[in-house]
Amino acid sequence: MSNILIIKHGSLGDIVQISGILKDIRNHFSDSSISILTSKPYQSLFEQCPYVDRVLLDERKARWNFFYLYGLVSKIVKQQFSQVIDLQNSSRTEFYRKYLFNVKQWSSSYTILQPGETKEAFDQDGVLERFQVQLQRSSISTEHTLTPDFSWAVDKSFSNLPSKPYIFLSPFSSSKLPHKRWPHYQELIQIIKNKRPDINIVVAPGPGEIESCKEFSATVLLDGDRPTNFSQLASIIQHADVVIANDTGPAHMAAHLGCKGVVLFGAHTSPQKVSIETKNFKAITSENLEDLTASSVWNSVQPLLKS
Repeated sequence: MSNILIIKHGSLGDIVQISGILKDIRNHFSDSSISILTSKPYQSLFEQCPYVDRVLLDERKARWNFFYLYGLVSKIVKQQFSQVIDLQNSSRTEFYRKYLFNVKQWSSSYTILQPGETKEAFDQDGVLERFQVQLQRSSISTEHTLTPDFSWAVDKSFSNLPSKPYIFLSPFSSSKLPHKRWPHYQELIQIIKNKRPDINIVVAPGPGEIESCKEFSATVLLDGDRPTNFSQLASIIQHADVVIANDTGPAHMAAHLGCKGVVLFGAHTSPQKVSIETKNFKAITSENLEDLTASSVWNSVQPLLKS
């Protein structure tokens, strides 16, 4: 039995998106042991994933931290991996390939480039389309790659859900990505309350976001007094009637849980580049998110709600 290593450090949206890819890899290597190298925030999530057998942690410490790198290499060498499938495709994992892991059969967006093809040109395609090409050029069929299904991560036992229909809002973003935040959520909340008082409005803050919830007149869902974990958040999103989100991890959850809703995009990237739109989940784009009005978002959301 061979050992296969997948590398995916993050982020949340990226991990949601590789659900179909992981299934395709699992199907292709049905008789192999599959490990995934990831970062600490996603350890427990991947431990629930039915497509991997083992989770290995990478703290991603500085490259000059030779003691750490020596320990990481020792851990990898001990597993005797016959193949690496790099889904992170970063300069760091390319460094691992060239100088540390010594695994000859390595699939990445660097190694699968054809003569005359550049990494810059390859990266212009949508993220799922790029993964499809990467796997196909690595002789792995891609039946599920373009249609991720994140339902494996849903916590079916999570019971802290509203008793009446609700709209889930994801108004937050990483502190490093403030340009992704649409500034008119509170105005939208007032419109929804006026037009549809029968609908609850829900937010589920992540770590460091609970205080920010005071800006919004919405029900705050927590796990006791703590933020929900990723699987609990997936349950909240899956049960929502409609999801309205910034371009962040929860939006990718909604897209790949089959939810109805919209994701709000500014000029930072395009919905096509991040492969987020589905049959039920669409993007609303504006060159400047400040100019995207609450009433226009409501007009897009209203037809999705049951009368």
